Amino acid sequence: MNPIEFQRNWIGVELKERSASQEHFLDVCRVLGHPTPAEMDPIGEFFTFERGASKHSGGDGWADVWYRGHFAWEYKGRRANLKTAYDQLNLYRESLENPPLLIVSDLNKIEIHTNFTGTVKDVRVVDLGTFAEPANLDVLRRVFTDPESLKPGRTRESVTRDAATQFSRIAIGMQERGVDPNRAAHYLVQLLFCLFAEDVQLLPNRVFSKMVAAGVRTPAQFDRYAGDLLTTMNTGGSVAYEDIPRFNGGLFNTVDVPSITSGESLITGKGRSRLPVGAGNVPCTGDGRPAPAKRALRPIPRRGASRSPRPQARRIRHPSHSQSSIAA
Repeated sequence: MNPIEFQRNWIGVELKERSASQEHFLDVCRVLGHPTPAEMDPIGEFFTFERGASKHSGGDGWADVWYRGHFAWEYKGRRANLKTAYDQLNLYRESLENPPLLIVSDLNKIEIHTNFTGTVKDVRVVDLGTFAEPANLDVLRRVFTDPESLKPGRTRESVTRDAATQFSRIAIGMQERGVDPNRAAHYLVQLLFCLFAEDVQLLPNRVFSKMVAAGVRTPAQFDRYAGDLLTTMNTGGSVAYEDIPRFNGGLFNTVDVPSITSGESLITGKGRSRLPVGAGNVPCTGDGRPAPAKRALRPIPRRGASRSPRPQARRIRHPSHSQSSIAA
């Protein structure tokens, strides 16, 4: 389903809340290319419809949709009072593990309320008439893949630190399992590049996000899909029915995929904030080889603090199956 089809499908729909809410949410998932709750979490442990919750004022209720660490989503019928829906969601947000985003919708409008501790609340509105605008689609994608990027007052430095922290957790897990540090470092830089390439649409149709979602359910699938994708990025070709361009510069000359756990696969998705050296760049050494992960993943130090020399960053040019995609 594309965004225009979504708009056409939902203009004028007058179904009651219960009849329409799940179908509306499933269509949002389809437009964004994100797995549905049943596809991603068939057991209903972390992404599910009608998540039961206790209200802090007493009594029980439920969130229409809940995605652990991402959002709680409450639906109301068309032209309903969304303030009432938001107040209702607030009653049991603590029972829902205090998600970073609280979302309410009346089928014609989606309101995204931030719920980050120690920050001033920010509200973003996506209505049906502007649903297909690229900026609104980007916000909705981040709701599912990177809610931290919607935190008010975030700086590039804080995004970098968070991404480095997420990937350092994977590196520590690999080290504990005895994976060679150089092998792990090279692999993590490749994954970082995939996050960047998808964000700027060098990788098509959220192919990497879908791979991450499959890895949460079955880690062995992530390992197999990652190997296929990284190998194809070196040569150009097709993966999961998607045309993948060729990326040269040496980063994908060697593909050696260490096994990761389901938790590490989920961390990979959360680390998509941006490449540490800033959007639009891939970390490289002076001779064009990828920078060691211990440098590429290092958080930016506080202003005024001493720091080691920063690796050169080489700008990504438009890729093709035969054209260089990493050029000086």
